[in-house]
Amino acid sequence: MKINGFVYCSVLASVFVLGFLQESVHGRPLLMSLSRPRPDDAASFARWLVSQSSWGVLNTISSEWGGAPFGNVVSFSDGLPDKGKGIPYFYLTALDPTASNAMKDKRSSFTLSEYNLGTCGKTDPENPSCAKITLVGKLKLVDGNSKEAEFARTALFTKHAEMKSWPKSHNFQVFKLDIENIFMINWFGGPKPLTVEQYLNAKM
Repeated sequence: MKINGFVYCSVLASVFVLGFLQESVHGRPLLMSLSRPRPDDAASFARWLVSQSSWGVLNTISSEWGGAPFGNVVSFSDGLPDKGKGIPYFYLTALDPTASNAMKDKRSSFTLSEYNLGTCGKTDPENPSCAKITLVGKLKLVDGNSKEAEFARTALFTKHAEMKSWPKSHNFQVFKLDIENIFMINWFGGPKPLTVEQYLNAKM
């Protein structure tokens, strides 16, 4: 079967354009590959949102400003692509307020928005149908020589290759959020009831 050259080129162009739109948002490539779970499957949805995200706002208690909440944009990973464990790991330096605060007061929260994945369309990020999740717990330093730190570095460097070249003199270290509570809204009707155990044991 012969295919007209013009038609063939048009099809290729369409595939390229569609692929580009699916693989980028606001000019930035998407890491998303897993299908979006149903909103009523709270545990799987939460794990999906964390796994497919690459950055969020990490909030600590400021030691410099009298205990005021301090939010900072940070990159993170919860595991290799599509194999996340649900626990956010970070590569931080004490030269930055976030790690410095956590070393004095571990209480922290980490907030993500589905909007950053490009799956909310034209919906405003504050609309309940555009999911958001806040993981509340304690930001802890991971033993740099442990298997957990090795796992975390592999996960972080796979998702954020630039991290490997960050200055050694800044003494970047692996931190993790030890989750104690979860707040998630992914549809109308208020936050979904979701325990940490349900979240960590969810299958994606």
